[in-house]
Amino acid sequence: MHELGALHTISDANPEIRENMAEKYKDARITGCANDVFNDPAVDAVLIATPAVSHFDQVESALKAGKDVMVEKPLCLNVADGAKLVELAQQTKRILMIGHLLWYHPAVIKLRDMIKNDDLGQLRYISSNRLNMGKLRREENVLWSFAPHDISVIQGLIGEQPIQVQATGGAFLDQSVADVTLTELTFSNGIRGFVFVSWLHPFKEQKLVVVGERQMAVFDDRLDWDEKLCLYPHDVTWGNGIPEAQPADALAVPMEPAEPLRKECEHFLNCVRTREQPRTDGREALAVLDTLERAEMSLQKSSTHHKQPEDGSIHETAIVDEGATIGRGTRIWHFSHILDETHIGNYCTIGQNVMIGPRVSLGDGCKIQNNVSIYEGVTLEDHVFCGPSCVFTNVNNPRADVPRRDEFLETNVGKGASIGANATIVCGNDLGSYSFIGAGAVVTKDILANALVVGNPAQQIGWMCDCGERLPENLTCKSCTKSYRETDNGLVHES
Repeated sequence: MHELGALHTISDANPEIRENMAEKYKDARITGCANDVFNDPAVDAVLIATPAVSHFDQVESALKAGKDVMVEKPLCLNVADGAKLVELAQQTKRILMIGHLLWYHPAVIKLRDMIKNDDLGQLRYISSNRLNMGKLRREENVLWSFAPHDISVIQGLIGEQPIQVQATGGAFLDQSVADVTLTELTFSNGIRGFVFVSWLHPFKEQKLVVVGERQMAVFDDRLDWDEKLCLYPHDVTWGNGIPEAQPADALAVPMEPAEPLRKECEHFLNCVRTREQPRTDGREALAVLDTLERAEMSLQKSSTHHKQPEDGSIHETAIVDEGATIGRGTRIWHFSHILDETHIGNYCTIGQNVMIGPRVSLGDGCKIQNNVSIYEGVTLEDHVFCGPSCVFTNVNNPRADVPRRDEFLETNVGKGASIGANATIVCGNDLGSYSFIGAGAVVTKDILANALVVGNPAQQIGWMCDCGERLPENLTCKSCTKSYRETDNGLVHES
């Protein structure tokens, strides 16, 4: 900004930086308070380059003070706050530009034009590596620090936002701050994007690869200008149903060298003068924020569900929300989801495609077979067996367009009870301990302890021993010899 003749004031909270700036930029005013800038009528526009966590407050103050704003990426740390800033800029009729620097790089602009001209053919995937040793941060993780540039470029080149975002990563220096992340973006047209970022890497790398059906392009910002952007007209031929790669030599793409940061600043100043919308405006920033926020949610889930319980296991496709607790020795299988504030006891087995929660409690030793959903309001005591595809409800008269969360009814399943495949337990009805619900039965009333019920609606046809054998008329089990007597609440053991 100094070289462009636009520098008026520098504000920084660090006294050492202020001292260095005063020595270097003798004709600029130096201050330690941002309000000195916002309240100065001589200042038309501000450039904010502070930690991302402070962006919302700084941008909001600047816009309310009537200043045009350019802010370093990301705009802020969530979509909701970003939308407020975009709306505020519209209300105040101020310019709001975000520093997605790569959109002012000649190589990226050239890539965009080549894709528009169909020079690469149908796009297949875009991958980006942004790796370095440092700068290490505590205010934000590496996803928010490094990935905004690459997400902005990938979404801009493809021309849409992803329909699916998945992210994994690792926190090696500080368990609360990810140092390495890998984000996969899936777009509706079948194109994929891959973003690998790390500030814990042995060397610096800034490389973008665009793979098309006819040509592949590589943008390596670490190389000289005559090598930064290269085309690879590789081909794949098929013979007898077997693909064979046909490599080709790289072809350098000529372009006029230009400093991206200078171009970015020139663009901002031009927008301030002409009032035209910036290339990287608030709407584009919101699209990037949306993807970052979805990636962060995926990152948190992936870091949570891989924390294995002691002596147990959670399959990599299962999801365990952060507020859930999993007991010792419990095993959770493929594609199951344990929701927030749910407690799973010790040595339970949760089958495939099971959903439990939120706010559900399972005792020790429960076995939940495949395709079962256990909703809020249901409690299973110890050693309950739920057969495949059995059903629990939590509302008596559900309607898709009528909210009934305040009408959930509680269902308690007693110790040792067994529920057969495809049985339905209507909410508000309790199952007594060691009761046995036949396959396909529909329970519409309370079931006594040790009762055997079948049918729709479920009717009692006998009694079951604790060991799972049907009892004869004398109520003495032929298998384990345990004897019972009838009470108003069901069977009890003979003393």
